[in-house]
Amino acid sequence: MLINELVKLSGVSARTLRYYDEIGLLRPSAVAENGYRQYSQEDIDRLQQILLYRELDFKLEEIKKLLDHPDYEVKEALKKQSELLQKKRRYIDDLLITIEQTIQTMEGELKMTNEQKFEVFKNNLIEENEKSYGQEIRDKYGEAQVEASNKKFRDMTEEQYNAMQQLEHQLFERLKEALVSGDVTSDVAMEAAELHKRWLSFSWAKYTPEAHRGLAQMYVSDERFTAYYDERVGPGATQFLHDVIAVYAADK
Repeated sequence: MLINELVKLSGVSARTLRYYDEIGLLRPSAVAENGYRQYSQEDIDRLQQILLYRELDFKLEEIKKLLDHPDYEVKEALKKQSELLQKKRRYIDDLLITIEQTIQTMEGELKMTNEQKFEVFKNNLIEENEKSYGQEIRDKYGEAQVEASNKKFRDMTEEQYNAMQQLEHQLFERLKEALVSGDVTSDVAMEAAELHKRWLSFSWAKYTPEAHRGLAQMYVSDERFTAYYDERVGPGATQFLHDVIAVYAADK
């Protein structure tokens, strides 16, 4: 199948297909002497997988890593995609219910608490964390502690949730300041560590210095955590935060 035929079949633009070829995500099985890309049935099936993962909000580099893994099996992947899409559908259904209940509350037909207004968002955050980090965190801290943390987060009031979001913003700002100096023992660095501890305490059932150090180690050993802080604070921020927490926790 030529590229223009694949465009008509899939709805994906020729420009996008050429970009996928450029980054190694979807390379045509053959290229004719005239330079025309030729896609096999295997290539077409791979494009379907790419589009399914895109609908699930996976990044292109994540998709490439999954599809290129030697143990990748399409049937199992489809089952997992189905499971994730069902979760996404439940989330959208819950959003629609929340919107309808909010309208009914505004019209005086229903009395909705502030906690109920935010319940769907908190549940979605828990699901997202489970999808991204659930297995690693369970392996490290155990099922009981993870479930206790999820319950604490789920039971959070609107005021607590807003305070947690504000605290994380303050953490980013202090971490930026500390990163400029490069001194992991500075007062502003210790303030950043304290803010991180307070931020964790909103969802952690119990704080311990050992667990704090363990989480910091996970930050630098898992590229998803590393990207979270480096993108929001600056290059090297995750390693710096790890070193700051090590100093902070040692004094506790």
